[in-house]
Amino acid sequence: MTDKSPLPKLRVATTSLAGCFGCHMSFLDIDEHLLELVEIIQFDRSPLTDIKHCGPCDIGLIEGGVCNAENVHVLREFRANCRTLIAVGACAINGGLPAQRNHLDLGECLQQVYVGREGLEDGRVPDDPELPLLLDKVHPIHEIVRVDYFIPGCPPSGQAIWKFLTDLIGGRTPRLVHPLLRFD
Repeated sequence: MTDKSPLPKLRVATTSLAGCFGCHMSFLDIDEHLLELVEIIQFDRSPLTDIKHCGPCDIGLIEGGVCNAENVHVLREFRANCRTLIAVGACAINGGLPAQRNHLDLGECLQQVYVGREGLEDGRVPDDPELPLLLDKVHPIHEIVRVDYFIPGCPPSGQAIWKFLTDLIGGRTPRLVHPLLRFD
């Protein structure tokens, strides 16, 4: 007699740091493949589940750069709970658009945005314990934690994410080639 019990599903989590959420939108752009995916995986933290903290997972997909203390905390917790971590998109890989502030003085930026603008009520930089402390610069995630794989793009296409995930889940080395790699 052979055991016909289904294999346990892989646990997959996603999260976003400093970015535009475009990589998550691309993930959703795998469209009907989402139905195929849920046959072989179980979602943990993701916009699909609204779970706030990641439990132990097989694969973690993370988008966005690291720009504040809360991002550092979320990233480290996420890494600790994901056996395989995948940086998705330009912001996670090199800081992306949020890193455009890296060549500017952070104090001067805050002064210009909060103090020097007309129409602001009290003309001061917010100082509230609920607001995460900004870092002096925006970091790509590999400067904070170890990353296993990178899916480049701004954002990568849904097809690129689907190919990468199915290769990884299928035990193949993920490899993206043109035209799946694009930066438009």
